[in-house]
Amino acid sequence: MKTTKPENPQHIKTGFFNFSQIEKYFLNEKQKSVFQAISDRTFQDLDLEDIFKFIDRTVSSVGQQYLYYFMRTIPDGDTRRQRLERVISIFKKDPDLKTALTAEISKLNKTDAYYISGLFHGKYTERPSWYWLIQTLSAISAMAVILSFFFPQILIFLIILLPVNLGIHYWNKNNLHQYGSSIPQLLILTQTAQKILKIGEFAPQNVGLQKSVDLMDQLGLPMSIFKIEAKLQGEIGQFVDYVFELIKALFLIEPVLLFTILKILDSKRQHIQNIFQFVAETDIALSILALRESAPYCCKPTITAQKKHLHIEQVYHPLIFNGVANDITLDGKSVLLTGSNMSGKTTFIRTVGINALLGQTINTCFAKEFAMSAMKIHSSIRISDDLLGDKSYYFEEVLTLKNLLEESQSGHSNLFLLDELFKGTNSIERIAIGKSVLSYLTRGNDLALASTHDRELSDYLADTFDLYHFTEVIDEESVVFDYKLKPGKLRTTNAIRILELNDYPKEVVAEAVRLVDGMKRG
Repeated sequence: MKTTKPENPQHIKTGFFNFSQIEKYFLNEKQKSVFQAISDRTFQDLDLEDIFKFIDRTVSSVGQQYLYYFMRTIPDGDTRRQRLERVISIFKKDPDLKTALTAEISKLNKTDAYYISGLFHGKYTERPSWYWLIQTLSAISAMAVILSFFFPQILIFLIILLPVNLGIHYWNKNNLHQYGSSIPQLLILTQTAQKILKIGEFAPQNVGLQKSVDLMDQLGLPMSIFKIEAKLQGEIGQFVDYVFELIKALFLIEPVLLFTILKILDSKRQHIQNIFQFVAETDIALSILALRESAPYCCKPTITAQKKHLHIEQVYHPLIFNGVANDITLDGKSVLLTGSNMSGKTTFIRTVGINALLGQTINTCFAKEFAMSAMKIHSSIRISDDLLGDKSYYFEEVLTLKNLLEESQSGHSNLFLLDELFKGTNSIERIAIGKSVLSYLTRGNDLALASTHDRELSDYLADTFDLYHFTEVIDEESVVFDYKLKPGKLRTTNAIRILELNDYPKEVVAEAVRLVDGMKRG
């Protein structure tokens, strides 16, 4: 069965993805409370950057950051998935509400909104040791202005004091600039959360969050100084702007408010994060609903208590247009795949891994049915030489697989995705090490999907691995891959025939055939 995807869904983001900003929340958030944080290697092996670009239908920068965090972390338990599904169900029942909140949340789509997470993850600018002087000069300036109405000669003192205050005012501009992006966006975030909470379906489950919103809302007026001031047009506008800047400098309004607000925000980090997560999860719910509606078909996974279990029907790779869907069921045994290059082995391994991850993170699988036990996901697919680090392909793979062997003893269930183990070494040792490693990896409650060109390996692992293969069909003039998973061990080879179809010299093909026949007789 082939699957189809819409060629150009309008709600799919296009253009540049600033991953240095998108990944900030994930990198700075402590991962102790999650079941697994997906490693960089697995992220690269499964092409998850491209998968993220495809599934991302968020309309805000905070939602985009949090969706990335969702994709990189498998939660411990079902609470996050249940919360997500509850919000999705609200939007499915009320399309008008979905439209209204999409417009509201999209107010946070500016690049500046990426910096909100720094307000609860980052370190605040510390008050200078001479902050008392700023407060004193501010108070003196205010008192002098008041007294000047009764004693005009004090204006001379203000003229002398103004250059000092101007120096401090412009010294503080750099500090102010650091928060010129995040704090104005925090105001919008708080207002957005407030509007969402006014909707009846959201309020009962978020009583504690309302307290966080109310606390931040009280800071709205003093934080408004960080808003980007609209520039007035014409000469009169510029004149008013200069006067306003002079007033701020004279009374040192900006440094006093800045360090006062930073002290308050530093004590409200958890409240800011609560609001961030609430709005971001609402955006993610909208995004996942749009994703599901655009897919040819998809399902919510069944997470079972049964160990070493995987049941999949009609699973497909979300990035492959008109991709071929496949079925597989594992109960207690892992899978060893054989087949020629380009036949579909690695793509199938990635397909299972991607769907196992998305099922446990965004509760969505690109399949008719997907049932699995809760498993951490680890991979060794895209190994390469580390020339700068002076590591060979083989040594890089040795280190990678050592980490996987250690993970297999962690006490958690794991899904290991392995593509052509130790292909950089000789066949005898490759088969021996491959058998030993795969047996070790799967002796507990772990499953492995592994591919190999060594059909002899199938014989050694027949007791603990189910055997499947991919193959191609060769007619007189072409090679056709059907990409269908088939049970059993691959028993035919077509490598030499493919050389013929690609017009290799006849003597090369003939010698290859002769050598193969000799090896078989030997």
